[in-house]
Amino acid sequence: MSKNITIRCKNTGRTHKVPIGFNLEEVYEMLDLNMPYGPTSAKVNNKVEGLHFTFFTDKDVEFLDITSSSGLRTYTRSLFFVLYKAVRDIYGPSARLRIETPVSNGYYCRLITGSNDGVVSQMVVDQLKQRMAQIVAADIPFHRITCPTEQAVARFRADGLESKAKLLESVGKLYTTYYTLDDTADYFYGSLLIKTSQIYLFDLALYGDGLLLRIPDPENPSQLRPMVEQPKMFEVFSEQHRWNEILGVTTIGEFNDACSHGYTNNLINVSEALQEKKIAHLADRIAANPELKVILIAGPSSSGKTTFSKRLSVQLMACGLRPLPISTDDYFVDRVNTPRDADGNYDFEHIDAMNIPLLTEQINALIHGEEVETPRYDFASGKSAPSGHHYHLDEHDILILEGIHALNPRLTEGVADKHKFKIYASALTTILLDDHNYIPTTDNRLLRRIVRDHKYRARSAQETIAQWPSVRRGEERWIFPFQEQADEMMNTALLFEFAALRDQALPLLEEVPESAPEYSEAYRLRKFLSYLKPISIRGLPPTSLLREFLGGSTFKY
Repeated sequence: MSKNITIRCKNTGRTHKVPIGFNLEEVYEMLDLNMPYGPTSAKVNNKVEGLHFTFFTDKDVEFLDITSSSGLRTYTRSLFFVLYKAVRDIYGPSARLRIETPVSNGYYCRLITGSNDGVVSQMVVDQLKQRMAQIVAADIPFHRITCPTEQAVARFRADGLESKAKLLESVGKLYTTYYTLDDTADYFYGSLLIKTSQIYLFDLALYGDGLLLRIPDPENPSQLRPMVEQPKMFEVFSEQHRWNEILGVTTIGEFNDACSHGYTNNLINVSEALQEKKIAHLADRIAANPELKVILIAGPSSSGKTTFSKRLSVQLMACGLRPLPISTDDYFVDRVNTPRDADGNYDFEHIDAMNIPLLTEQINALIHGEEVETPRYDFASGKSAPSGHHYHLDEHDILILEGIHALNPRLTEGVADKHKFKIYASALTTILLDDHNYIPTTDNRLLRRIVRDHKYRARSAQETIAQWPSVRRGEERWIFPFQEQADEMMNTALLFEFAALRDQALPLLEEVPESAPEYSEAYRLRKFLSYLKPISIRGLPPTSLLREFLGGSTFKY
């Protein structure tokens, strides 16, 4: 008689007896959950596992679908593998696929074959899309293989996947788990689906010189994410990728290899110099137009906007201008007039929480040479009052206004466009784990925030991770819709920063208890950081954007 084990299923809210040796897919079918789009993965004891996971002891289980961030990642990784297999099936093992950039609600991919010189045609897109559909319809299983790492390295090197081979060699693990689809092998740092037929919706489109892989919308899984034009965002990503290629460091494996050969300081110095050069270029462009009187800077959480604005101010002073910062925090309406959210709580992120008429009036007065007394917002009482500080603009003065709504046209709609210069700043990660494993830009910002919140706000990683979905919802509503309206985009990410953040972030992530809902995200970030060789932060300049999070900055915050 077979032995049963006990699982506590969050989806049913009940305890169930299941046969020992069942995997997650079998348990899902046994429980008859009937999730509309099927499960993609599950949290087992608050750690995300693929549906291959087999039960031998009692566990807590929560099945995930495409509407969750973890479930969507599993679906997307599986789709990446299907695209890679289609490339190999059509163009052979010498073809190179690079999944580079999240853009336009999809993923930009570069395809290099023996004949296309990196430029993709509509015919190529159609052929790949047809082959992907055939692979999906064939219901091919994603096989999971665990073997000594040297065997996995040898296989990937033989298949021409040098970035994967370098990554696995640099990590130093004894055993490696990878996946196969028929005769095609690939490695991902997260779970995959059970079989290709679970991929029910995708599209492939021509995008620039390459491909745009489109995925379902987690908010409306029966449809694809709406495709939006993001030419400025794409150009910023492309520029950074070109810089990475010049440095010869485009993946984590290459980065680890460079550091192990003594090039860490060179990577830090060049990365910082490239960023400073970009900031200097922005200052030159602003100084060249005497009509510009207001610099508006917006960007999502933990983008380093504050340090960026300070460094831009330094460069503007080098151009003969005197920057005058304005704090948008002082332009809140009185608390009783603050909009409320769906739960009845004050919504301080809402655009109508800002006293737009007063801000517009004072900016216009300053532009026209008048003197104004700025307000001061008392957060304790929730009231605005005169600050006692009086300002006026001389010929070479320029206002700097930083805030989440800075690019929202409503905030400064009463100020003439000719006087405004709009900058979108964000940490746009461009280094890849390997050719088929991109690193989400949100992971970059979340790691920065975890370190900063602990260091300066006495918050645990668990608290920061718990708050992150709310932060992201605010960004989706108030920041991202306006990013393409910027005159310039500034990438605040640095090539080496994950390795610099690693030693401060890991101990904080390890403190998140397994019993906490945030454990799955902490574990995922820990696993990602384990691929990186740590570097010393002693070589970071005191004006580095990363100093805002790691400490040691010469700027005052």
